[in-house]
Amino acid sequence: MFGFKHRRRDHLHSVPLPQAWLKIIERNVPYYRYLPEADRRELQGHIQVFLAEKRFEGCGGLQITDEMKVTIAAQACLLLLHRDTDYYPTMISILVYPSAYIAHVSESAGGIIREGDSVRLGESWHHGAVVLSWDDVLRGAADIHDGHNVVLHEFAHQLDQEGGAAHGSPILPRRSMYVAWARVLGAEYLHLQQDAKHGRRTMLDKYGATNPAEFFAVATECFFEKAIQLKRKHPELYEELKLYYQQDPAQLSVR
Repeated sequence: MFGFKHRRRDHLHSVPLPQAWLKIIERNVPYYRYLPEADRRELQGHIQVFLAEKRFEGCGGLQITDEMKVTIAAQACLLLLHRDTDYYPTMISILVYPSAYIAHVSESAGGIIREGDSVRLGESWHHGAVVLSWDDVLRGAADIHDGHNVVLHEFAHQLDQEGGAAHGSPILPRRSMYVAWARVLGAEYLHLQQDAKHGRRTMLDKYGATNPAEFFAVATECFFEKAIQLKRKHPELYEELKLYYQQDPAQLSVR
């Protein structure tokens, strides 16, 4: 079974994307235009595998189209470039709402259970699914400089969750990387918490101060969309993400 899966994936990597799909990516995912040609080819192969293995479901009356699937897949697979990957193995489905949606939340704090509704743009479940707002998928992809991209954010959570519960530390390529990762991201997370507490301006979205998992997801958005600023203001954080993602987006001619 293991060999069959890999042979099938190798075959899918060799199948060219339809021209209609390439046009969708070029129109909806402008980041793609700045990738080197070799990275574009690799990304196209990842998209083929992703679309063959994952199920898309429309919610709130939304009818799923090729444009939705390809736009989401292109961004999700950007996180997989240059790395050994099993294509988000615990995720089976992508649930897509037309726009921001209401999620019922039940939380326990200090022995007291609080329930209520929360407006969301997306969420990542530990097993089974990622949920996304289509309006926000398009909005996040269109501006490649604002540091906000719901697909990158939620799929960073998926990477974080591959080793178990999300805690801001995905499975790293080498055991020797964990010490530096914990030191750098732990310190940056604490700094962001302090900045948020005292109302100081930050380059990283203050939502990253919520917990280490959200910090990793927010840092991932900035790594790809505010690479030059992140490298200049948070060089150690940038270097850890560069080693993990095996990419150096600050070197791309994204202006």
